[in-house]
Amino acid sequence: MIDTPVVGILSPGEMGAAVGRVLREHGLRVVTCLQGRGEWTLSRAREAGFQDLPSYDELISEADIILSILPPAQALAVAGSAADAVRRTGAHVVYVDCNAIAPQTVRKVAHIVKQSGAEYIDAGIIGGPPSREHGPHIYASGPNAQSLEVLKSYGLDVRVMGDGIDQASSLKMVYAASTKGIGALWMELIVAAEAMGIRDALEQEIGGGEHLSRSRAERFMAGMAPKSGRYVGEMEEIAATFAGVGLTPRMLLGAADMFTLVSGTPLADHPGGHHHELERVIECLAQAAANART
Repeated sequence: MIDTPVVGILSPGEMGAAVGRVLREHGLRVVTCLQGRGEWTLSRAREAGFQDLPSYDELISEADIILSILPPAQALAVAGSAADAVRRTGAHVVYVDCNAIAPQTVRKVAHIVKQSGAEYIDAGIIGGPPSREHGPHIYASGPNAQSLEVLKSYGLDVRVMGDGIDQASSLKMVYAASTKGIGALWMELIVAAEAMGIRDALEQEIGGGEHLSRSRAERFMAGMAPKSGRYVGEMEEIAATFAGVGLTPRMLLGAADMFTLVSGTPLADHPGGHHHELERVIECLAQAAANART
């Protein structure tokens, strides 16, 4: 891997734009392809200083490293488009899948990418979008994972795990179950208590806001609504991860159902980063649950 790689971002959503901005601020050229993307994505990419290339073929030809940072449901299709571009152009590129996908999905993506002649690295991003003060941990795994360490010199906290093709995503799946999955459980029990008129008693029993898990869950509830549609696919991938090792997928499928409920409410009709008052979230979800019951 060259010391100053050109990095391509697919695609500059909230996380992708923030990761790309860090790389730009540390001196790297960052490219993307915004063909067919919405105005919100276009705006984020411009603000981050990305160079917009007119086609996937040019993106693949120009980039040394491609970081795929997308909603989980898009990971396979985008990998296929990138692989087609590699075959058309004969480019030598490292494709890094940073999406919240199950090990089973990782292996499918890896097969698609490697069949095209590109190198493949599995990655899992743990933490929120990077800023000047802090950033997420980016775990990487696979036979070529060490080549991603070049980005440590450009502001990213890259941590190589080993040669296993899906180790990084496996860690991401289990960790996300402990954050978003548990957050969904707290959301369901608080909304259920509100619907049954026992919320005050529940809060007294669990110690009000002093209960660590509950206080974290309330912060999560305030900010998750604009991302809830994306979280549905992530919970389904975690469910598949657990099923793959012989455990029940049903708890995380229930979490997916909660995020589906949220995504169908006005709470979700805001750009990423928007926070709602907790009481507004509980009221809106209690009403949505009541509507689903009738």
